[in-house]
Amino acid sequence: MTEPADRFYESQGLRLHYVDWGNVSAPPLVLIHGGLDHCRSWDAIARELQPDFHIMAPDLRGHGDSEWAKGSSYSLTDNVYDLTRLMRFAELQDAAIVGHSMGGMVALAYAGTYPEKVSRLVVLDGAFLSNSQAAPIAEQMSRWITQLDRIGDHQESTFGSIEEAAKRLSTRNKRLTPALALHLAGHGVRKGDDGLYRWKFDHYQRARAPYRLSSEDYAGLWSRIACPTLLMWGDESFLPDPEAAGLLGHFKTAEMEKIAGAGHWLHHDRLDVVLASLRRFLDTTSSPKAVDSRITG
Repeated sequence: MTEPADRFYESQGLRLHYVDWGNVSAPPLVLIHGGLDHCRSWDAIARELQPDFHIMAPDLRGHGDSEWAKGSSYSLTDNVYDLTRLMRFAELQDAAIVGHSMGGMVALAYAGTYPEKVSRLVVLDGAFLSNSQAAPIAEQMSRWITQLDRIGDHQESTFGSIEEAAKRLSTRNKRLTPALALHLAGHGVRKGDDGLYRWKFDHYQRARAPYRLSSEDYAGLWSRIACPTLLMWGDESFLPDPEAAGLLGHFKTAEMEKIAGAGHWLHHDRLDVVLASLRRFLDTTSSPKAVDSRITG
């Protein structure tokens, strides 16, 4: 299957999008992207693993081709609820989940809430706890309100072409090949009536609302996860090493893999290594295929 099918479902009144890679008789695998990203970020991995799994990749609310939330409703718990709706809508049972960054946090929270519904869990650079003390609630409220005001006054970035947007992505991650940057930009921007391209994601997601889970809440959820869990981390990531931070102690059964020469976007920086690890951990049986050069370049 060269291109996935577009599907839509509803959650909290929002029309949310996901792609379905077919192979419905195979075990389900859900791929969850990170913040300010989109579901087609997983294409290279989805094409490789599709012979062994029925793969679905959602666009989180406010991302890709999913609707934007009204009123800045982008909490972790909202995203977890959306995932429960997708699981019910697609009638997924005992699914494996792979999540990157914020998508990994969503996957961890879901697996901790419903440990019996996840067969295996892989988190790419998305397991971390803040060591800083929470600011007084008045300070959090004031900071959040200021952030919302700034975002409301923010002038959106515009691009004259998809190639121009691709160049912007390449400045954020120097390891992106031109072909991969163009692929990500092509699915990450939307052309307006004025002929200019803009990012599909909602900028209001950048605001840090005061109703966030605490580190103790996260740790409590992680301790409930019952399935085998793999935490992956790039040694050039801006996030701390989960093992050095002592996070493995919060899990019943978790293993850690550190990937050399990779930053935050592990599956873009070292696709070969990530794919090999996923094949091993998810216990696939098919032989590796040649990775699509249209994506990796």
